[in-house]
Amino acid sequence: MIEFVRTYLGEIVQWGIDFAGTCAFFVALETLAPRRGIRPSVGSRLKALVFWMVYGALIILIAHGLTTLWAPLGIKPVLASLAPAHVPPLVSAAIGAVAAAYIGDFVYYWAHRAQHRFFWRFHAVHHSVREMSGITGYHHFSEQLFQFVLYAIPLSFLIDGPYTIPIVGALLAQQGNYLHSPTWLNFGPLGRYFVDNRFHRIHHSIEERHYDRNFGLFTTLWDSLFGTAYFPAADEWPETGVIDYPEPQTVPQFLLAPFSARFRGEAANAGAPVLEPDPALTI
Repeated sequence: MIEFVRTYLGEIVQWGIDFAGTCAFFVALETLAPRRGIRPSVGSRLKALVFWMVYGALIILIAHGLTTLWAPLGIKPVLASLAPAHVPPLVSAAIGAVAAAYIGDFVYYWAHRAQHRFFWRFHAVHHSVREMSGITGYHHFSEQLFQFVLYAIPLSFLIDGPYTIPIVGALLAQQGNYLHSPTWLNFGPLGRYFVDNRFHRIHHSIEERHYDRNFGLFTTLWDSLFGTAYFPAADEWPETGVIDYPEPQTVPQFLLAPFSARFRGEAANAGAPVLEPDPALTI
């Protein structure tokens, strides 16, 4: 037990150090290259920092429990190698990394759609953020469980996940923060093929015409194939949030948001739309 506590505390400290680096990078990016003078407030960033630390402490604990249950099963992926045989090692690594990113994003795309369709109340915590930035796109800790069931388990039967590939995993991890960043730096013409902050901004939009669009994390391919892609105009930068789902302001609200009467009932009692996903969305 003592060894577990020591390991757990060490992982929290390392998580905090890594996140501090991410915060420093995105604060600098959004200060030096803001989109049209948009600069997230200090208050929104500090609140998000507190929420992320609470989130990190909880998901590390959850991850230990899930690993304890899943690892003994010894599941091996069907596709041991994603590159053709007899190619040079560097070429094999590059092909494998790109293939893993595309296959991983395919599974993520459908997992993300399932969260919107069946587990929206939990995922809405992430969407409730009004002042979106590279730091403030926090998630509710329960999403670790949904991601494990909807993403990690299905992917484990196919391939080793792209996050386990050192360079690709690091880039994709930062991609998730970048997608929420209000910087003018984007992928330009390549945004037709790879997800950037303009494309993902649509996913968080409060405008009804943008609902249930742009679910991908890495590539726009799956959104394009399955009819959910919306490619924004160069000057299209909508407000974000969820109209009938207040953004948490305190740690208790953050933890209890999906279960709290305040978040479930106030909108309905006021005659506002009840918090439900679009019934027209099918999977």
